[in-house]
Amino acid sequence: MIAVKRRGSARLGAAVLASGLVAVGVIAAAGTAAADGPVPNQGGATATLSGLKTFDKAVIHDGGKDQRVGAGLFEMAVDNGGTIQTYCIDLHNPTQDKAKYEEKSWSATSLASNPEAGKINWILQNSYPQVNDLSELAKKAKSGSLSEKTAAAGTQVAIWRFSDKADVEAVDPAAEKLADYLQKSAQNLQEPKASLTLDPPAVSGKAGDRLGPVKVRTNADSVTLTPGTESAASRVKLVDKSGKKITSAANNGEVYFDVPKGAADGTATLTAQAATKVPVGRAFASATKSQTQILAGSSESTVTATATANWAKKGAIPAVSAEKNCAKGGVDITATNKGDQAFTFELLGQKYTIEAGQSKTVTAPVKEDQSYTFTIKGPNGFKKTFSGVLDCKTSSNGGSDDTPSKPSPASAGGSSSGSTGGDDLAETGSSSNTPVIAGIAVAFVVIGGGAIFFVRKKKASTGE
Repeated sequence: MIAVKRRGSARLGAAVLASGLVAVGVIAAAGTAAADGPVPNQGGATATLSGLKTFDKAVIHDGGKDQRVGAGLFEMAVDNGGTIQTYCIDLHNPTQDKAKYEEKSWSATSLASNPEAGKINWILQNSYPQVNDLSELAKKAKSGSLSEKTAAAGTQVAIWRFSDKADVEAVDPAAEKLADYLQKSAQNLQEPKASLTLDPPAVSGKAGDRLGPVKVRTNADSVTLTPGTESAASRVKLVDKSGKKITSAANNGEVYFDVPKGAADGTATLTAQAATKVPVGRAFASATKSQTQILAGSSESTVTATATANWAKKGAIPAVSAEKNCAKGGVDITATNKGDQAFTFELLGQKYTIEAGQSKTVTAPVKEDQSYTFTIKGPNGFKKTFSGVLDCKTSSNGGSDDTPSKPSPASAGGSSSGSTGGDDLAETGSSSNTPVIAGIAVAFVVIGGGAIFFVRKKKASTGE
């Protein structure tokens, strides 16, 4: 991945959530507002960018100007163990130094609206590093001799032609022939399944019931299930459908929260963890506007997912989750009510009522590049927080209204693979500057509780 221009300033939009809404990646609240904290990853691998490691040169032709950039493989260190390799699918957005990334579905990235996303997956499956016999790859491409660097560059160039509709070519003749071969041969493949998710990520019900099921979806042989620390105080157990206590589950396994009768109103969590290889073709996105990546290779890595249960003796008992929906340009809010009274909330000035036993999904529109934080309160101390950035577009398909600027010098790890001397090479298109955030708080008091929605407007990093 590399960048030749930065996105413009984030555009401020008003998207206000009120009472009872929670967003992606549910967390333990233990029944009190003070227990609320940072939202964990909803499921899959989380990793820290190490930098551009295996790359050669490419030239991007844009608006009558040529820009030479580094093109090739990034590396990331997976939290709790493992390493992954990725290519860029977001050419005109810079990387941020040591950015944190999370495994995401295509629907939460620019691939959601890209009809040729499956061709990128084909390239990943049929080129370096998945095909590490470079002589055989060169033979198929009729390219001439390929090194790891030129193979990575040719693969990245071919991906950019589909991910960003970029007019780009590799500098090395063999890499360019490889890119042409991959582009012409690519076929649409399906999106790979997640390494680990829990579905749904939030459940609710009455004390004395088994709350769930939460279904485990994973490519690992087995996942370890661990109850949150609050479960011991409320004597909540993780059980299977028959009520047997469990500590692990396989793919398609079902987990329930067994809440004792008479338990005080509250919340409990479970964490699922496994060691597995993340499927090639999975997207990786960052909340700091660091360019979106796609997985090219993985060692055995640690993957994690979290789910919560909310219970009460009576009244409305909400379970609410959220997920980015790039096709609709917003965040899908899904609220379920397992109580014995209706659950009412307000979203963007409109009230929604969920009758007992019913569920509803509403899309909250959020503008591209907008940073946001949702803090949502509901009955019985219910409180959840979600923050992120809606990053659904590349600059080439409308992600920025601003005039392109020059790329910044490398600062996210490109130098670890060596310098190219005096060439005008933006090795990573990166920035070590943390986006500057300003907050605007709007508070609402509505039926069932209040919600605070902070809209944070990110300033584009200045080039060096």
